[in-house]
Amino acid sequence: MERIDPKIFSTLFFSIFVTLTGVGIVVPLLPVYAHDLGASGIYIALIFGGFSLTRTLFLPWFGRWSDRKGRKPFINIGLFGYFLVAAAFVMATHVETLITIRIIQGIASAMIMPVTQAYVGDITPTGKEGLSMGLFNMSVFLGLSLGPLFGGVIKDFFSLQVAFGCMAGLALTAFFLTFFCLPPRSEEYIVVSGYQPRPWRELLVDRMIISLFVFRLVYATCIGIIWGFLPVYGDVRFSLSGSAIGVLVMLGVFVSGLLHIPMGWMADRTDKRLLVMIGGLVAAGATMLLGLAQGFWDLFAANIIFGIGGGISMPALMALAVIAGNRREAMGSVMSIITVAHSLGMLFGSLCGGIIMDTIELRFAFSVGAVIMLAGVCFFLIGTRKE
Repeated sequence: MERIDPKIFSTLFFSIFVTLTGVGIVVPLLPVYAHDLGASGIYIALIFGGFSLTRTLFLPWFGRWSDRKGRKPFINIGLFGYFLVAAAFVMATHVETLITIRIIQGIASAMIMPVTQAYVGDITPTGKEGLSMGLFNMSVFLGLSLGPLFGGVIKDFFSLQVAFGCMAGLALTAFFLTFFCLPPRSEEYIVVSGYQPRPWRELLVDRMIISLFVFRLVYATCIGIIWGFLPVYGDVRFSLSGSAIGVLVMLGVFVSGLLHIPMGWMADRTDKRLLVMIGGLVAAGATMLLGLAQGFWDLFAANIIFGIGGGISMPALMALAVIAGNRREAMGSVMSIITVAHSLGMLFGSLCGGIIMDTIELRFAFSVGAVIMLAGVCFFLIGTRKE
């Protein structure tokens, strides 16, 4: 295969873009909404952590099953599940209900991201891994960046229920797009009949896969702290509006998304390991700056820097994941391992931020995240060094 299939790629791109735009509309509003309902830091952590927990539990199985049974069925079911979850959000009025819905949403999410990324890996030509994954990940980062901006405006001018309704409509749109535009399972690029998945133990002792897992874990830990507690931090300490908080959450993912194409192109032509390291160091510095912020513009600058760090490191990281998936002939399994790292990181970051908020002071959570990020960069460099 000399070039990527444009119809499949564009369908996956726009489906994930509209889905995550809907998710982005809602997620940054949940901490403030839960706080208004009387939730403590640990309850806010459970709202984010419950999602990550169930997502983590189901990710390995859905990714592995998609290697055997095809990608399309899992993507369709997951997107329709997102629609049902968004409809349930409209009726939620208690913190416990929000936690339950997020737990269910984690299962739906486990069917979407690793399987979609594996599909992109299936149709990616050799030597184009960085550009292909960088371009595709733009759909993720742009959706998650525009969503919070729209969500803040919708909350300020309408209501949170309207934001939930927007999420439902976008998820349903993505479902119909993949249902009608993706080819049947029998025409996918993977070999479904007679495929025997690689044993987990073979994948989990691979030094490169372990190193990618750890880096993605610590990076997601920082995201879990920022997404879960920056809205509360900005609301309580600086009295920021919903629109201002939406802008802050949007900045990091938006800047990161803009960098994915050029940095993906660069990842195909330079040392991917070096790019991952540089991006990790930049992200660690930005996370530290969040805890030292004195107002909106300090938070603004720190979020931009964090986005630059992610934009430098993530295309190279995912290109290495595609190479590892092809080498092991287990693209879905490898992508699920990487996505498990993201979910565990979000879970750990949420719990870490909640405990620090309840026991010490919230701003220190960002300093802890920076230290964890630095430790992850060191582990990645050691694990990927050439013998």
